Amino acid sequence: MDEYTDLEALSHRAFGDMAQVRPVLDKIADKWTILILTVICPKPSRFNEIKRRLDGITHKALADALKRLERNGLVTRTVLPTQPIGVEYAITPLGHSLREPFEALCSWAAANGDKVEAATLRYDNTENRR
Repeated sequence: MDEYTDLEALSHRAFGDMAQVRPVLDKIADKWTILILTVICPKPSRFNEIKRRLDGITHKALADALKRLERNGLVTRTVLPTQPIGVEYAITPLGHSLREPFEALCSWAAANGDKVEAATLRYDNTENRR
């Protein structure tokens, strides 16, 4: 019973903070942000290394996402004095503060992905959909 009360209080507080929470979630809860930050969290990486590790991301999508992450203070971009000039991306302390919630979310996804997929298939195969 206490758990329900706690969840109800959390839900009420989240809706009260929605004007502040929604814009932040819009900046971090997209298709690539979590994965990009996961790649550069352990060590700074160059653009092509990030792209290689993120199967399926296009050059444009990665460039746009990195610019957005830099703009939002989650990533730094450093031009390296190499020939040809290289660029390295690193996670900021603000970006690093997302590590724990992102790890929890990734763990949940790994543990429950099959259940989500099974539910999706059940729904798609049901004739009683609205």
